[in-house]
Formats: sequence, C-alpha cells, structure tokens
Amino acid sequence: MTRIGNSDLDVLPLALGGNVFGWTADRDASFAVLDAFVDGGGDFIDTADSYSSWVPGNEGGESETIIGGWLASRKPSGVVVATKVSQHPLFSGLSADNVRKAAEASLRRLGVDEIDLYYAHFDDASVPLEETVAAFGRLVDDGLVRHIGVSNYSASRIREWIDIAQRIGAPLPVAIQPHYNLVHRNDVEETIIPIAEEFDLGLVPYYALASGFLTGKYRSTDAEGQSSPRAQGAAKYATAAGLRIIDTLEEIGAKHDASIAATALAWLRAQPTVVAPIASARTADQVPDLLAGARLELSTEEVRLLDRVSEWTPAQA
Repeated sequence: MTRIGNSDLDVLPLALGGNVFGWTADRDASFAVLDAFVDGGGDFIDTADSYSSWVPGNEGGESETIIGGWLASRKPSGVVVATKVSQHPLFSGLSADNVRKAAEASLRRLGVDEIDLYYAHFDDASVPLEETVAAFGRLVDDGLVRHIGVSNYSASRIREWIDIAQRIGAPLPVAIQPHYNLVHRNDVEETIIPIAEEFDLGLVPYYALASGFLTGKYRSTDAEGQSSPRAQGAAKYATAAGLRIIDTLEEIGAKHDASIAATALAWLRAQPTVVAPIASARTADQVPDLLAGARLELSTEEVRLLDRVSEWTPAQA
C-alpha cells in the first residue's frame, strides 16, 4: 500500500481509470471490471464528471453513475474514489458557484456523502485562482470532499495554488495528476516532480500506458483496421524510438514473467513521488495484468535501462 501525498489515503499503487465506463465498456462490462479490480486487491478508482460526454448520446457523468451503481450494489469496504471538475458540459470551468454545483452533482451520481479526492481537472485562467482555491477549501470544510488534487496544471500554477491556500488558510492539495509515461516524460520530470517533492504531493499519472501503446499491441504507425478507438492515439508512438522502448519492456518483463504493460507500470511506479499510475480496462480479463504492474518491482538497473532507452524520444520532443 502507498500513501497519497501527506493525506490519510493509503491505496494499492494502481488507480483503475473510469474513463471507459459508459464509453467502450457498458454497465455490465464496467461492473465486471470493477469486481475483478477489487477482488484482485485494488482499492483506488479514478473518474471525472465529464466522462464520457464525448460519446454520441451521452451528456457527461455516465462513468460516475456506473461507479455509483456499482458502489450501491457491492458496498465495498475501503475503496477510494477520485473525481474531477471543470469539463462537464453543464458544469464547465472553476468558478466558485460551478465547483459547488458540480461537486453536489458528482456526489449524487456516485451515491456517496463525501468525495475522497477531488481534482481541478484543467486550469481555468478565466477565474481568479483565489476564488477556485477558496471554493475547493469550502468543500472540505463542509464535509463534501476529503482531499484536493490538481490535474493538468503547470508547476507555476501549482505553486501559486499552494501560496494562496497557505495565505487564506485553505486545505493544501495532496495530489497532482499529470500526463506521464515512458514516451511522455520531460516536462513532468523537469517541472512537476520537483514541486511534488518540495510540497509532499503524490503523482497519480494518467495515460500511464500511452493510450495502449505501452501494452505492445500497436507496433505500426498505421492504425487502419484497428478496432480500438484509442488506436490512433497509440499508433503515433510506434516510431523506431518508441519500438525500442517496447522491445526493452518485453525483454525486462520476460525476466519477471510479466507483460509489457505491467513492466511499463512498474517503471512509472519507480519514479519519484509517483503514487499510483492510472490504467483502464475494457474487460475483466485485462485487469489482472494491470494489478501485476502494481506489484512488480524492477531492479535499479532495469529502471535505469528504461530511463536510457526512453530518453528524448520524438514523442517527447
């Protein structure tokens, strides 16, 4: 188990991504994935109020609704749920009024009294940051939210958030959710990890498997004929440099009887301040592989080898 920043949230070091629920996984498939995750020892679920508003016929909140239905049906013990605000079509932005209304809507969909970890999903420069910080603080004070996180914020804006929170006496964030993986490293390592180390913030990286590329399934830049809606996003990494990373993951994984995906997740977990990479599963049979990545321990030399082979790839430039 691992602690998220300086919070009291202690989780298995893998978060199950809820972005596929209501998109590529319907209610029954989502329930099966959630069951397999918890049965395998998982206890950290990540979603957002906007998932999956991009699907024709959806309006946003579908993932939260499915998770809420599963929570009500299964009544699991000790499960930590994180969600986010700012991108729902009806609750766009980070004004104080919107943050409150969006949180209340998320609570209803999830069917819980309190959100364990509530992120500002994307920075909103149209709203004074002090207004947003204070609004999140009031959610904690009122018992609607336990802990605060920021997602897709620059290091300078995270520092500004912390400065404001300290000045006005608001709760500090405990987590940062950045885009971070073996083919997307530099900005996080150069700017986000240092501020996370300085303020004891836990990183919960999304796109941990680079839209599926780091599973080894996509070895061509031509996504034609692929059934997955993520194929285009994954295929762009299938350059010579990207495929060297896949080959190295496969070689290291074979020594541990582990998959390419599990090895990629293990590398990410080994990075400073990383608490729990986020990975999604469309079917229950994909879940054990992800959970293996939460338990696989790479040697220092294996981590360094992956560091070297993934340094300055074209996808990062």
